[in-house]
Amino acid sequence: MKKTTFLLTTMMAFAIAGQAQRYEDIKTNILVSRFDEAKKDIDKGMSNEKFKSKPEAYILKATVYAALADDPKNAAQSEQLRQEAFDAFNKYKEMQPDGKLLEDIPYKNGPTYLHTTYFNAGYKDYQEKKWGEGLPKFEKVVALSDYMIEKKLFGAPLDTNALILAGIMAENDSKTDIAAKYYARLADAKIQGQGFEDIYKFLVRHSFTKKDMASFDKYRALGTQLYPQSEFFKYDQTDFAVGLEETLDAKIKGLEQVLVNDPNNYKSSLLLGQLIYDTLYSDKEGAVKPANAAELETKMISTFKKASDLDAKEVLPNLYLGEYFINKALALNDKKDAVSAEIKKATKPGAQPSKENVAKKEAVDKELDETYESARVYYERAGELFAKKTNLSGPEKQQYKNVAGYLGDIYTYKKDKAKGKPAEIAKYTEQEKKWNDIYGTIR
Repeated sequence: MKKTTFLLTTMMAFAIAGQAQRYEDIKTNILVSRFDEAKKDIDKGMSNEKFKSKPEAYILKATVYAALADDPKNAAQSEQLRQEAFDAFNKYKEMQPDGKLLEDIPYKNGPTYLHTTYFNAGYKDYQEKKWGEGLPKFEKVVALSDYMIEKKLFGAPLDTNALILAGIMAENDSKTDIAAKYYARLADAKIQGQGFEDIYKFLVRHSFTKKDMASFDKYRALGTQLYPQSEFFKYDQTDFAVGLEETLDAKIKGLEQVLVNDPNNYKSSLLLGQLIYDTLYSDKEGAVKPANAAELETKMISTFKKASDLDAKEVLPNLYLGEYFINKALALNDKKDAVSAEIKKATKPGAQPSKENVAKKEAVDKELDETYESARVYYERAGELFAKKTNLSGPEKQQYKNVAGYLGDIYTYKKDKAKGKPAEIAKYTEQEKKWNDIYGTIR
């Protein structure tokens, strides 16, 4: 019994020594770049359970297969060799999480060779514009360099080349979320220099598109800091809401999203109103109002009113509202004349108009009164703001003159409507004279 135990122990010792010798033989072949010979030993060893029971087997396989994948003579099998090398490396990491073997040459060559072969293959795809094929390769390159940085096998804190190329491949393959992930790592490290400005521009656009305003502000600020001469980073959320979109509906939704995030954004409120106004009252030949014009009109009025309330020193919202209501009043005047003509035609000489027709005329009169009053409110606000300004520009003088002229007309209308009310007539006459005098003094 003792003799048998001795023989088994001796046989096991020889077997272990044999496996160790095989690892050493493979390491030696790696060191002298005899990778074909090393592969033969690895392939033979992998058929042996004891050989492949240790992490050494997998890091050696990763090293040899990666080196062979990058050899031009193996071009036909390069993809398979690379994948097997990568799988072997992942198995090694699983078996030895602390990466202890990588402290020793040639084991540390494993991730380096893998990084090199995937980078070279990916770069070839980049040159040939094979974005979809190259992206997975560069994703592996980034993963490998991250691992090597963690294990202090990489000489820089960031693999800039791998990250930029991974981002480019993803961007060109329309995988913008993936591109943003890699570009963000570069931007967060404040990488700068020729060509890198576009990374920050991409992240600003992408963040806005994803409605991630915190990231939008972050990368816009970084771009401003690193590229202070660039006009791009001076554009704010409002500019992007309009500039990035093509259709009216998309522009409106973009501005409304800005206002959801920043309800007191004067610029977005004003621009939203202007956008709708220019659409509803376009001076382009053949322009047609959209089907939802009534809805847009309501939105425009409330938006301009909000802008006027947000900044009481700004003239434009009041000018737009004044112009909207005065034009509406002119249209109502035409409607009033048409209703009067219709009633006259329907009423026999000497007879009284029907109650229905009287009510119809009174409704138009009421709406006209209210519309003129709304125009008055906003034009007077604009007039007061113009009066406080010094050195008005030419366009501002013309705007002020128009405001004064319309206010004179509005008070004339109110004075005529106030028959039999001396106090109101006197008040409106005074205001009529005031604005007519202002109109006459503006040159």
